[in-house]
Amino acid sequence: MEEYVESVDAIFERAIGQYEDIIESPGGLVLVVGQGDHLGFDDQGLQLTDFTPQDLHVALSRVVEIQDEAVAAAAAIDPPEQIEDIHTLYFRELPLRELAARAATAASWEELSESAEMAAYRDALEADNQVCAEFQATLDATADRGAFVDVPWMPSELSEIVDYALGCGGQPSNPQDAYRPPAP
Repeated sequence: MEEYVESVDAIFERAIGQYEDIIESPGGLVLVVGQGDHLGFDDQGLQLTDFTPQDLHVALSRVVEIQDEAVAAAAAIDPPEQIEDIHTLYFRELPLRELAARAATAASWEELSESAEMAAYRDALEADNQVCAEFQATLDATADRGAFVDVPWMPSELSEIVDYALGCGGQPSNPQDAYRPPAP
């Protein structure tokens, strides 16, 4: 388990560093502004309308590269049997590639917001919220039963791994608002 945690941690640290580099780039703030302040990054007072869908395309294209690298690195890891499901759940591809491609051709935020690609992205965020809620309930019940009393890394470290892996702490409370332009 320790080996697994170290391997996954290395993947996360690299991905987070790369993501933060994107956020700190001039056009990268579109990722924060479009998702909302739940991500914990300073949006510098910018609004979605300060960016174009093409800015999102550029930023998401870089995020897709991070996702691809993380998924490939995870494929080389053999997770412990008791957390295979969590491993598989985390190292899945979100529909970012399709959204990035659509953003490249969108004439406006309204057009992109109403696209099938944005709907699929928002639905994936919604599904992630559901998974996080269900997993938290399971983790809480497991901790209450004391099933992991003699396992030093459980449940707090598992909870941290899941939050890290699934991004539960950074999930938008209303995924259907992601990259939705303000009403005129």
